[in-house]
Amino acid sequence: MSDQSTSLPLSNSSEQIDPDQVKQVLEAVLLTSQDPLPLAELKKLFDNELSTGILHRLLEELREKWAEGGVELVCVASGWRFHAKPEIQGFLNKLNPQKPPRYSRAVMETLAIITYRQPVTRGDIEEIRGVTVSSPVLKVLEARGWIESIGHRDVPGRPILYATTKDFLNDLNLRSLDELPPLEDPGLLVEQKGSMELLSIPDRTSTSGASDISPPLQGLKQEAE
Repeated sequence: MSDQSTSLPLSNSSEQIDPDQVKQVLEAVLLTSQDPLPLAELKKLFDNELSTGILHRLLEELREKWAEGGVELVCVASGWRFHAKPEIQGFLNKLNPQKPPRYSRAVMETLAIITYRQPVTRGDIEEIRGVTVSSPVLKVLEARGWIESIGHRDVPGRPILYATTKDFLNDLNLRSLDELPPLEDPGLLVEQKGSMELLSIPDRTSTSGASDISPPLQGLKQEAE
């Protein structure tokens, strides 16, 4: 922990700022934001005069402060955010009960294949699944914000290449694909019920009002075709 009596130097000024004040500002902004905030955005709060290293250290101190509470500060692909701990979420759902979305096995298997084999084309997915991938399956995942087109493979026909998005990582509370659980044989994706049990993807629901603490997270439910 830092010495709370020591002021922080500002990059382009002889002035200094109280670290407690910085953490109060960070806390307020992150608690009232519905989306993760990257360091670049958080630095704007202090006119870009706090170094990345200092800001990161204060965020870690803030994370430690909230470690024993019902919400926690986490770093995901798109930045920093507060969210309810899993053991608390069930109580929050009682105030805002919503039926989790249900996705077909085709959707979940397709997502699993893209996750572990990206970038992939529709042909790659069909080769692994052994069946045709319909356009609605891909559109469901695109509409959910979990996959996107990132270009074309340089082969005849130039098929579209698909990959997962930052929103997908955010929903998994991951910073990068490197944090995904390992899968020794991607060819076993389909046999493992789409491998989504490995991923435990939560659902994002909208919130309203500046006092909300990050969107509630609910587990996805899977229905067979």
